[in-house]
This record gives sequence, structure tokens and C-alpha cells, in this order.
Amino acid sequence: MNRRQLLAAGLSWPLFPGASALAKEPIFIADMHSHLFFFGAHAASANPLARSMAAGGATLVAWSLVGDLLWLRPTAQGLKQKGAPKPGAAKEWLEQELARVKQHIAEQGLKIVRTPEDVDRALKGEPHVVLAIEGASSFDDGAGQIKAAYDQGVRHVQLVHYIKNTIGDFQTEKPTHNGLSAFGRSAVEECNRLGMLIDLAHCTGDAVTQALALSKAPMVWSHSSVTPTGKPHWSMPTGKARQLTLEQAKAIVGKGGVVGLWALRSDVGGTPETYADRLSEMADWLGEDHVAFGTDMNALAGPAIADYVGLRRVVNLWERRQVNEARIRKIAIENYARVLKQALVPGAA
Repeated sequence: MNRRQLLAAGLSWPLFPGASALAKEPIFIADMHSHLFFFGAHAASANPLARSMAAGGATLVAWSLVGDLLWLRPTAQGLKQKGAPKPGAAKEWLEQELARVKQHIAEQGLKIVRTPEDVDRALKGEPHVVLAIEGASSFDDGAGQIKAAYDQGVRHVQLVHYIKNTIGDFQTEKPTHNGLSAFGRSAVEECNRLGMLIDLAHCTGDAVTQALALSKAPMVWSHSSVTPTGKPHWSMPTGKARQLTLEQAKAIVGKGGVVGLWALRSDVGGTPETYADRLSEMADWLGEDHVAFGTDMNALAGPAIADYVGLRRVVNLWERRQVNEARIRKIAIENYARVLKQALVPGAA
């Protein structure tokens, strides 16, 4: 979407709320993990993505398609598996989702990230969307599906989610693969070869360790939080089971990766201010070059961050507190942009 299209749509860019007309360089925002679900024929027009991004000055947003959504059910213990996809069903679901998402992106006049140069454009203020998968269930139909996803524009792949798969173990069920399977290890290598960012969120500690040993490119943990003292276990409530230990987070960072913070109220508090404090704490633990926004937007009940205006409030709060501008820029967009660019180079080392 160019400036003229934004103005025609009644949007301002880059003078989003909180921006200054006199600012030399606006601070744009990236989100490593967000959703935009459409329920009903008019839901897309009621919640257009370009308007949502522009309202907070977000220019690099990973739209995560839930690859196992049809096989999930809500329970008192969190999301659990219901049934299993028949051969080809997850592939068909992903293709339908991609078609739906691409149509909306095109209607919004937004661009899809496919190359490092696209990321550079987002850094300069041109809004881009990263097509992401949360739970690579379609890969269960064979290694060829990794290339198929790449050819369809997917550039950010979260290996596992909430259902049993052929790739590896996930945090909320008893492990069965002892980390990554042989196929899971080959999937990591294939993502490196093609130029796709690997997302370790939901992986068990063993799977994280094995992926880090294999990958030639930095990886991300797009969303959840870091606990310095807790010991997450698959039998815990989802909010606790889904945390990342400080040791595991530092291992991801040690390979150049980035860890994102979600907006789960029971974990990070219920306001942009509590979210800002928690993310600042993570930056102190892991380094300001290795943390980022990963809101899990539109997938959480009563979240601390419900839209990109909420993330803009986080940035504004840091500015009022006179946090170093370079630190703010890194956390707000540059860290995700850097690791994404590195991963997008085919065969990246």
C-alpha cells in the first residue's frame, strides 16, 4: 500500500497515534506472531489488516496460519487434539487458508515478504506481511510439502503446535520423539536450504536443543515468555507449560536468535504498561538484540495487547521513560527483521 492508497483509505502513514510530525525517523513496529481470523462473510471488511497495522505504525507483521486448527478443541486445560488429519487434509486446509489470506492482503494493498529486500522496505515504512505457519501439519504429507509451502510464499515456519505430528515433540503433551524425529531434522535442513525462518515456539527443550545443533541460520521463539526459575512440564496448565526456561532462551540467543513475548494476561499482566515492563526485563536477561514483540494477537482472551495501537503505547511508554532509542528500535522491529533477513537467504549459514 503506497501513501496515496493509504490517504484514500482514510489512513495516515507514518503519522500513527503517538508519532511526531517533526520526528526524523519514525519507529516502526514488527510482530513475530499474530492471527487474523475471519468468521462470517463480512468479518474481513470489519477488521481490515491495513487499517489495523497503520493505526499503530506496524510495517512487518507475521500472519500465522494455524495449520492444525481443524483438529483442535478448547478444554479447561487449554487446546487439545480432536481426531487426526487424514492424508492430504492438512495440506488442503493450508492451501485454502493461504488463498483466503492472500486475497485479503491483495485487497488491502499490502505486500508479502519473500526476500530480504522486502524486509528492508518494511524497515523503511512500507507495510509488509510475512506468511507464517503455526504447526507444520501439512509437512506430514511428505518433504515435498515444505517446498510447496515455500512456493506459495510461506517464509516463517513454526514446526509444531498442539497435535501429534511426524516432526517433533511439543510442550503440552507427553513426548514421543525424544525431541525431533528424523524427518523433523531433515525439515530443519530443508527450511535452511530454501530460505525459510524456523520458529521453535511450542517445541520441547530436547527439540530446541537438536534444532539449534542442526540449523545453519538463526531461529526464533516467536511467542510465550521466559521463566528464570520455573521448570515447565507438559502436565502443567498451558500458560505454564508453554514458557521457555532462561537456559533454553539463552541457547536460542547464543545462535543469533530472537525470543518473542506474548500478551497472555495471566502471564504478563493486563495492560500495555505491564507488557512493556515484562519485555524490558527479558531484554535485560537476554540482551536487547534478542527480544521482540510476538503478541499472539486475536488468539488470547483479554490480552495485554489487543491491537497495534497497544504496541504503539509500549513504544511510547519507553520513549517517555527515556529508554535509549537504539534499544527501542531493536526490540520494536530491527531484531525480527535481522533474523528474518538472515533466514531468507537460501542455504544461509
